[in-house]
Amino acid sequence: MTTVAGTSASNTAALANAQTKSLMGDTQDRFLTLLVTQLQNQDPLNPMDNAQVTSQIAQLSTVNGIQQLNNTLLAVSGQMDMSQSLQAAALIGKQVLVPGQKVSLGSDPGDPSIKAATPFGIDLISGSSKTTVSIVDASGALIRKLDLGALDAGVYPLTWDGKDSAGAPVADGAYSVQVAAADADGQPVTAQALTSGTVGSVAYTSEGLRLDLGLAGKISLLDIRQIM
Repeated sequence: MTTVAGTSASNTAALANAQTKSLMGDTQDRFLTLLVTQLQNQDPLNPMDNAQVTSQIAQLSTVNGIQQLNNTLLAVSGQMDMSQSLQAAALIGKQVLVPGQKVSLGSDPGDPSIKAATPFGIDLISGSSKTTVSIVDASGALIRKLDLGALDAGVYPLTWDGKDSAGAPVADGAYSVQVAAADADGQPVTAQALTSGTVGSVAYTSEGLRLDLGLAGKISLLDIRQIM
């Protein structure tokens, strides 16, 4: 199911445009009324000069220009919302990596000895000289540690065969991923664990465009680190 923002954005822009036109018309009418009254009641010994009239007209033009600019920005925003909605709709059925620590392990129904974990990954903000990924169970106990060595900045998808550090299969269930990275001087490098999910639907909500990944939750387009 996909809900796009086209109609909503168009209606909003049209309504704002109509309201702005009405406001501009009222403002112009009031300005002209005040200007005529001002000219009719000016002091004959100290009449309003052309510079004053020109200045007031310029101020009105500036206000009108700002209102028109606001309309233009609103229209551009609506077009961007429509474009994002169409792009997001194309992601339905695709697997993506997003920030998160969850990884699920399951067995093949036909052969319980074959285990498969959901894809996961890491996002390195800058290059590292040492990178390790730890897989822990619900109690926080270390199940498996992966030494990835030195890596450049970027997103790295990873897989797990469902075995512990001794090479023995572990029980099916939910596990977590923890990542640690350091540079050549031993200083920590910012790194983030990534979890995966399949885009099931797209909706335009009060929070903006949201992609539903099922058990992985709802995310925005900005949360996607890699499309798999």
